[in-house]
Parts: sequence; C-alpha cells; structure tokens
Amino acid sequence: MFDMMEATRLEKLHLAYDPATGLRAVIAIHSTRLGPALGGCRYLPYPNDEAALRDAARLAQGMSYKAALAGLRQGGGKAVILRAPHVDNRGALFEAFGRFIESLGGAYVTAVDSGTSSADMDCIAQHTEHVTSTTRGGDPSPHTALGVFAGIRASAQARLGSDDLEDLRIAVQGLGHVGFALCEHLHAAGAELLVSDLDPGKVQLAVEQFGAQPIANEALLTTPCDILAPCGLGGVLSSPVVAQLRCAVVAGAANNQLAHPDVADELEARGILYAPDYVINSGGLIYVALQHQGQELPAITAHLAQIGNRLTEVFAHAQADHRSPARVADMLAERILYGHGG
Repeated sequence: MFDMMEATRLEKLHLAYDPATGLRAVIAIHSTRLGPALGGCRYLPYPNDEAALRDAARLAQGMSYKAALAGLRQGGGKAVILRAPHVDNRGALFEAFGRFIESLGGAYVTAVDSGTSSADMDCIAQHTEHVTSTTRGGDPSPHTALGVFAGIRASAQARLGSDDLEDLRIAVQGLGHVGFALCEHLHAAGAELLVSDLDPGKVQLAVEQFGAQPIANEALLTTPCDILAPCGLGGVLSSPVVAQLRCAVVAGAANNQLAHPDVADELEARGILYAPDYVINSGGLIYVALQHQGQELPAITAHLAQIGNRLTEVFAHAQADHRSPARVADMLAERILYGHGG
C-alpha cells in the first residue's frame, strides 16, 4: 500500500466501513498544496480491495494534475465506494459516506462520477457541506463535454491545420452523459460521427438524432477516422491497440486513457497527436470547483473557454521539445505542484 502511495505521491489514504449500511469506501487525497482536494466519487463493483485502492490513487493523482493545469485553487482527490451485488438502502449508504467525508474536516470535497448521481450527492449533503454537483448545483457533464469539444477543435488545429470540424470523421467511444453531449456539439459542427456503446439504446438514439454510424464497441478503436474520442472508462489505449489505430488525433473525455505511461510515447512515435485526458476533460472539474466557491456562470464559462488554449500551449511545448504532449502536461503540472518538472 505504501509503495503505491509513494509511486503516486499520495498524501493520505482514508478507509471507511459501516456495517449498518454496507459502506466500504476509499478516499485518496493526492495533494492539498493548492487547496482542498476535490474529486468525484465512483460507485462501482471492483474485483478486489486492491483494485479499488489503486483506482482511487491513480485517479486522485490525475485530479491534482487536472486542477493545477486548469488554474484552480484545488487539490486532487478521489473516492470509490465498492458496490455490492445488493444494497438494502442506497440513500442510507450515501448518507453514511457523507458522515465519512465530514469527519475529514474539509480536506476532501466530493462530486458525481461513474455510478453516482446528483441524487446521491443530495444524500451526502445531508451530513456535510463538502459536496458539489447536487441536484441544486446541476450536472457537470455538459460542461465537461463543452470543454472536450473546445479541446477537439484545438487538437484538429494542431494536427490537421484547421479547427473546422465540418465533414471530419470522429469516432466517439462511450455515449454516457458526457459522450452523448459531446456528440451534440460535434454534430452541430458538421462532423461525421461513428459511435459505440455497450448500451444499444444509446447507440440507436445517436443514430436517430445525429445520423451517426454505429460501430461494434470492440471495433471502434481501430476504425479509420480523423479523430478518436474515448469517452468511456479508462485504460483503453494499450500498446496492442495503439499499434492498430487508424486516426490522426486521440482526444476524448475518458480519464486515464493510457493503459501505462509508455503508451504516450508509442502514440508520438506513430505520429498520432494525443490530447492529455486531464487537460481536455477538465470542464467538469472547473464547473464544480468554481460553483462550490460561489462563482457565477459567466465566470465559469469564461474559464472553460481556456481549455483549448491550454491544450495549444501543451502541443507547442511538445513540438518544441520533441516529446509526447502527455509527458509535457505532466511536467507542467508537476512544476506547478512541486516547483520543478519531475
């Protein structure tokens, strides 16, 4: 456990168990150097406790880097609740999780993530103020999608010479709240959409609303396109997959898209531009962080608009240094967090 914490520079790891509700939760706090750690709460089944711990730690590190490059006064954290096959009272479970957060004294602020909803955040909010994206606060997914759209335009400009997406073939893997909202923006911009999702109903809806071409989930990653947008769960870009990619750009909303860090160099070697995930998908974090600080929507929207500019800066550094944008983004984030680039 401590080797994992050292490898990710994790500050603290908190565990909670509540037998009355069945709550088994992990909160990983990566950094509080810039402010309280903020990050979503996942509610997913995990094969074992170690997998849950590693997921929380890796995601918390990504949140620290994301907040740093987004210019936010926030640290990075992540929570995972291990989802059991049966839960008697979901509301009571999330209330117990709210009490767990409150016990940390404001060191961690939670938000929606995979498997959780604004209704779950409402339950948490009954016991702590250190929660965002409640029903009153609204769903951050549209803001994530808007930021990813801006990032795709910046990526197209950097690799294809224009940010005009008209008639570009863009493959979107994953049609959840963010992926589907992204398709709306891409369709309005005139892009030709290729889509996949494990839920055939979501695929059919994208076909009907956007004229999208459905592709089998396992085939989408290697389908010829201009831009690949992974918008599901992480780890989809492995070495074997990268060797088969037929796209010019990878720019999507999923967290931790790279199966391991060396994949970034493999993408670079193949001439495929990679938009670092925690830079391009920072719109949701920006929204919940600034809203939690009491800022109004115009100020939040203005901050979101800077995502494309930040990616352009990363791409320029990468081109000048002949390095992967992922390596450059890490260097810039670590410079902010630790005062050096490593």
